[in-house]
Amino acid sequence: MSNRIDKPLILLFVISLILLVFNLYGRMSQIEDNEKFRQIEMSEILRKDFEQLVIYNRIPKTGSTTLTNAIGYDLCKINNFYSIHLNMTKNRYMMNLIDQGTFVRNISKWKDRLPAFYHGHVAFIDFTKFGYSNPIYINMIREPLDRLLSHYYFLRYGDNYRVGLKRSRAGNNETFDDCIKRKGNDCDIKNIWLQIPYFCGSHSFCSEPGNNFALKTAKKNFLNYYLIVGTTNKLEQLIELLEYLVPRFFKGAYNHFKNLPPSKTHLRSTLKKISPTEETINIVKENKIYQMEKEFYDFVSYEFDKVWEKIFTKNSFLKNQYHYEKIKP
Repeated sequence: MSNRIDKPLILLFVISLILLVFNLYGRMSQIEDNEKFRQIEMSEILRKDFEQLVIYNRIPKTGSTTLTNAIGYDLCKINNFYSIHLNMTKNRYMMNLIDQGTFVRNISKWKDRLPAFYHGHVAFIDFTKFGYSNPIYINMIREPLDRLLSHYYFLRYGDNYRVGLKRSRAGNNETFDDCIKRKGNDCDIKNIWLQIPYFCGSHSFCSEPGNNFALKTAKKNFLNYYLIVGTTNKLEQLIELLEYLVPRFFKGAYNHFKNLPPSKTHLRSTLKKISPTEETINIVKENKIYQMEKEFYDFVSYEFDKVWEKIFTKNSFLKNQYHYEKIKP
């Protein structure tokens, strides 16, 4: 009698065990699938976030208005993104820490204004300090003395963008040469110290003219956080690269720029500039502050040229230098 009872019980136990194993296997598979889906979903979110924010922390008198209009405002309707100017109070370019935090949170969460191209005269901000992913950073720089000369005469004669607007030094026709001779404030070599701070960020040492750590930090940020940084004298190449690198925003940028009238390819060009004498140039070039800004400019310019050399040959871009193979399941 007991054998008759034991056999059905054993059979029932075995069947229950098998069902339990299958149930556990199914649950584990579901958990694994959910985890894979979650990873894919998160990577997609991160990818979309990365592609939806571009910041051009533009530097004055580098051709930034031309670039901003050509790739930002002219293309925003065509490529369906928002172009937004970040206006700093009283022409400051460094945000305090609280403003940095609110700015980072605001533009990262402002979903109604994504994708967005932000531009403004503002120093670099590391979004990761506040727990957010960094945007795509781009920029353009200019030979330091050329930039200072352009700014010096811009204050006196204005530009072709807002003709008739009187600038702060209107009526003062002192040349840059004469200003250097009398060691005036407008031509103080300390005024060259600008492109390094824009890349260095908002640390106190960044704004100290001649600070070696500021130069090192600017180089590090350029290498680690900027997708591409071009130079004013190679604006067309920069636009062509941007079209390939960030097509979501800049598709069609190069042909658009090539077809613009001359009046729109040189916006905010200073109306009158007087070339300095060799004596003045030598005085500037002997200054440590100029030498450091020139070192940074040369460093960035060299990297841009090398990027271009590796992807462009015989008047066209190289085809992809990679392919996929051995793809399993």
